[in-house]
Amino acid sequence: MKIKARIFLLVQKINKWRYEHISEKQFMMILSLPTGFLAGLSAIIIKKLAHWIRDYFYNIATTDNNYDLLFFILPTIGIFLTILVCRYVIKRDVGHGIPGILYAIQKNKGAVKPYNTFASIITSSLTVGFGGSVGLEGPSVSTGSAIGSNIGQLLRLNQKNIVVLIGMGCAASLASIFQAPITGIIFAIEVFMIDISMASLVPIMVSSFVAILTSYFFLGRAFEYTITTSTAFIPSNSLFYVGLGIFVGLMSAYFMYVYFRVDKRFKRIKSPWMRFALGSAGLGILIFIFPALYGEGYEAINAALNADTSILFANTFLSIFHDNTWIILLLLLIIILFKAFATSFTFAAGGVGGTFAPALFIGSFSGMLFAMFFNTLGLGELNVTNFALVGMGGVIAGMLHAPLTGIFLIAEITNGYSLMVPLMIVTALSYAINRMFFKDSIYTKAVSEKGVKVSHNKDVSILNMMNINKLIETNFLTVHPEQTLRELLPVISSSTRNIFPVIDNEGNLKGHVLFDSIRKIIFEPSQYDTLIEDIMLFPDYLITTEDSAQEVVKKFERSGNYNIVVVDGKKYLGYISRAQMFTTYQTTLKEISDD
Repeated sequence: MKIKARIFLLVQKINKWRYEHISEKQFMMILSLPTGFLAGLSAIIIKKLAHWIRDYFYNIATTDNNYDLLFFILPTIGIFLTILVCRYVIKRDVGHGIPGILYAIQKNKGAVKPYNTFASIITSSLTVGFGGSVGLEGPSVSTGSAIGSNIGQLLRLNQKNIVVLIGMGCAASLASIFQAPITGIIFAIEVFMIDISMASLVPIMVSSFVAILTSYFFLGRAFEYTITTSTAFIPSNSLFYVGLGIFVGLMSAYFMYVYFRVDKRFKRIKSPWMRFALGSAGLGILIFIFPALYGEGYEAINAALNADTSILFANTFLSIFHDNTWIILLLLLIIILFKAFATSFTFAAGGVGGTFAPALFIGSFSGMLFAMFFNTLGLGELNVTNFALVGMGGVIAGMLHAPLTGIFLIAEITNGYSLMVPLMIVTALSYAINRMFFKDSIYTKAVSEKGVKVSHNKDVSILNMMNINKLIETNFLTVHPEQTLRELLPVISSSTRNIFPVIDNEGNLKGHVLFDSIRKIIFEPSQYDTLIEDIMLFPDYLITTEDSAQEVVKKFERSGNYNIVVVDGKKYLGYISRAQMFTTYQTTLKEISDD
């Protein structure tokens, strides 16, 4: 308690000082420094820990005579340890990170639980380090975002500033991982941010800059990818890039289809240990046959970027086909298709990770396959590296519904903008094609399944933030159906409302009496013995506790009513008024908008 009290006093002193000496915008600039450092450092820790585990056991696996068996077992061990940590150490379901952050922004005013600042560091490192076929970018981003959120909560900041801090943590994490500051900023805007202005953009830029310096300090200029060749864009290849855009768009949609279908099927299995057994077995079999699916896959991505097909045959019985071009092309396609299952099985079994690296894997292999196919047919002399790079950007654009992130990521990791034109072609087409199949991105679809629609439309976002339960007005006087008009009159005289809900003894809604509908008979004594059940009306529209704010707005628009009754099943709860909806909307808008 003493520690908590001291922290509380410290926070009070900080807030008092900033209210007296600096503006809110200046304070956010100051906070961008520690947020950028901590988020960048957390991303480095995740990478280093996962890679240390991977290198240790990978070396054992590749030097042991039974390496095939070890490749089968290691991912299972990693997922098993992840489940144990979640159950007995963290004692919570960690989840996949970014969808959880999006949900927090939309429904919890950006408040993320403190355990999210470290949970993904441990669990994703175990999953990926032991060979789970997922990435570390998602956990890194969610950790950085959680750090930003908790700094905001600790300092008692409002919702607007907490969301900006989440954006800082997000940008810093991704910038640190890829040493790509612009990509981090763009990703934060495309994926997380509701509204962007200069007042919020500048702190995010500073946070990203600090994270880059942190990455340089601890890692130097080292980077995951080793790109040896890259030629400028050749305009005559434009049609090939159009074809690539269509191809990677379909591949991104295929990945999402498999991902959500496998997730749905496994959720039907009640026993978590059965899900673990089936998912781990499926993953182990795939990695046993295709070792390129092991772990994040950056070695495989680098091989694709350098047009090196030897990765397809390393540590596998398929090496006898290494000089057959058509077998190579077939293997590339098979690995692309099975990568979706390997990632899905990892998650379904209980592993923790992200889908960013799998998207890069599929994109690079798709680009490599596309270029080699047309080169083999003699229809072109396509640069495999360029097509692999552009393919990576295309799949990112499709799966994440973030075309600018795909463009700037490739531009930054290649240290130039020579591929800007083909990137624009491919990302635009991939995004458009994916949208034909999925209206939501791979992140927002997971949130939408919880009944929350994530949108960059400000109106939709604000409605998502509104808590319907807090809009219910309960100062409506109730009556019972067996009562008479005579008994209703004193209720009318003491009420400030013109609607009188009719409920039974169990509190179930039976209907309501509108004052306007009985205005003509309340002055006729001969009608006073009329039962309420004979004069009540059943509402044309009901609001349920399951309805979102968007659905409530639609019901107001369709009905034209100023008040709509709210029920929980059959139970009467109260009414929501059109005026209350508008007032709450205005208040929420003010809370998240810059002055």
